[in-house]
Amino acid sequence: MREFIKIYLTFARIGAFTIGGGYTMIPLFSRDIVEKKGWISETELLDYISVCQCLPGIFAVNTSVLIGHSRGGRAGGIAAGLGMVSPSVLIILIIASFIANLSDIPAVQHAFSGIRVCVCVLVINAVVKLLKSAIVDKPSLALYLIVIAVTVFTTFPVALIVIAAGIWGIVISELRNGRKK
Repeated sequence: MREFIKIYLTFARIGAFTIGGGYTMIPLFSRDIVEKKGWISETELLDYISVCQCLPGIFAVNTSVLIGHSRGGRAGGIAAGLGMVSPSVLIILIIASFIANLSDIPAVQHAFSGIRVCVCVLVINAVVKLLKSAIVDKPSLALYLIVIAVTVFTTFPVALIVIAAGIWGIVISELRNGRKK
């Protein structure tokens, strides 16, 4: 039971102190879950993030459930998911009761402008950190550049890009294994 409370509180803290959505939680996942607690490796985190990109639902919750499951099975996944959403639900209920009255105040509007800038920096920081562990060789660099080009210059469906990238990974892996034999 202590382990599940520990999982719940860890994800509740991440959920409570992260503003801006799932991607801004990546640095906290990396620092708290990987570096401090050692529950999973950086590679596992990257794998979980990749899988959760393809799943329906809330990215941060899905990632939390996978991490919690790896730590404590089904009950760990449930504890992590509940921990991630409970602070948000509470905060949203509090804000919803006041937002209509506060949204016209210039100081509140300026605060949200500052928060948006901070969130952008957090997302960029997370991307840079993940890139360091994702781009490990020339094929992964080539894939990165292709995906950037396709997403920036076309309206190609993201789901198909993710599927194609997965196929690319399988093909590269098979080619490497064929060379080793």
